[in-house]
Amino acid sequence: MMPRTLAPLATVMACLLAAGCSTPPPQPAYQRPAAPVAAAFPVPEVGPPPAATGPAAAEIPWQQFHGDPRCRRLIELALDNNRDLRIAVLAMAQARAQLGLRRADETPTVNAGIGATRQATNGGGSTGTYSAGLLVTSWEVDFFGRLNGLSDAAAAQLLASTEARKAAQISLVGAVASACLTVQADEELLRVTTQTLDTRTETLRLTKLRVDQGAGSQIELRAAESLLESARIALAQTQRQRALDENALVLLVGRPLPDDLPAAPAYGSAPPLQDLPAGLPSELLARRPDVRQAEQLLLAARANVDAARAAFFPRISLTGSLGLASTELSRLFSGGLAWSLAPQLLQPLFDGGRNQAGLDAAKAGSDIAVAQYERTLQTAFREVADALAGRATLGEQLRAQQALLAAEQDRAALTELRQRHGAASSLDVLDAQRSLFAARQALVQTQLQQALNGVALYRVLGGGWIEPTAAR
Repeated sequence: MMPRTLAPLATVMACLLAAGCSTPPPQPAYQRPAAPVAAAFPVPEVGPPPAATGPAAAEIPWQQFHGDPRCRRLIELALDNNRDLRIAVLAMAQARAQLGLRRADETPTVNAGIGATRQATNGGGSTGTYSAGLLVTSWEVDFFGRLNGLSDAAAAQLLASTEARKAAQISLVGAVASACLTVQADEELLRVTTQTLDTRTETLRLTKLRVDQGAGSQIELRAAESLLESARIALAQTQRQRALDENALVLLVGRPLPDDLPAAPAYGSAPPLQDLPAGLPSELLARRPDVRQAEQLLLAARANVDAARAAFFPRISLTGSLGLASTELSRLFSGGLAWSLAPQLLQPLFDGGRNQAGLDAAKAGSDIAVAQYERTLQTAFREVADALAGRATLGEQLRAQQALLAAEQDRAALTELRQRHGAASSLDVLDAQRSLFAARQALVQTQLQQALNGVALYRVLGGGWIEPTAAR
């Protein structure tokens, strides 16, 4: 016959043995998933070779990279007022609080309590007991790591939210810089379109004089009118687009634009953005907060798997009290010391598959996190490759566009000269003016594309965030 003192121990050992037989095996040690991208970025077939040396984008403060004082001022305002960035900061505070809650679950909760009980006796009277002391209610002793797994998941979530806040700033800096450049391009297009409208108004006036004098035809007159109205259409479209782009900039900044902003530089006069080395795809792991965020979310998912696995083990909890007790309220604090300790062990035997379903769900979440991490890497690789392709080709496109504009300017001047000498018709002049306007518009757009590509390259290489200590 088993001694009475060994019976509880035998019960515990039997529960642990049953748990060991039914518990899933632990996860393998964490290894960072292999990057499903090429070992190097593609080398463009045209244009100058990419920069091989120089500081990485992530090491260049945005104040240094963006040299336009107006743009820098707007970025500063956006960092103070943008709501998306504010949400990212608050999400980080929320994740920090969640981590505090998870860690608090690992410690006992101690409460002060006062109680009174009264019971009837056989003689018709009653007896009372009064107590005061400290109470520990259902403290779970984390022998098998369930609470620790939940804490690890919360810690990884906090780190992920910290990286998300950095990624939000990088995205915001790039978006504001791009919006500044776009509004400046709108202003230049307005200037070009207004000049073209004035030129076509004068051309229509001269064409009417020629028709009145019998030197021109109605076809030439209608062509001049058509060209003038197309310029008015272009002006209205450009004015509308400028308003839309400025509204987008105001949303990014998070407040109305102040009146004391520095003046924007003349379009096309700003120095080119700093050339940046692309480096290797593996270096994106250290540069891009969104990649680090995805990895922390992966670690959080793995920690959830550990917590779900621990649900198969026995759950041990303690409830206890320590205080004073007396049969008279007036003598409570001079009464005797009283204490109690009530351990409890719960071993899952049958739960309808709940624990297994929880583990399966956690494993699926971990697999999803792996795929999302790999997807983030692939997206980062594609963004850098796109920006490098733009850098290689937009320079040549801009040079060709400038040469085209020079040719169209000469053509327009020569056509007007030939018209004065009767060697060209008004239709030839109108056609030359149409081509010249299109070339001027295309040049502005190409200049904008090149500038936006430079901003994008800085952003996708992790530029736009510097730790406060490094910034100082």
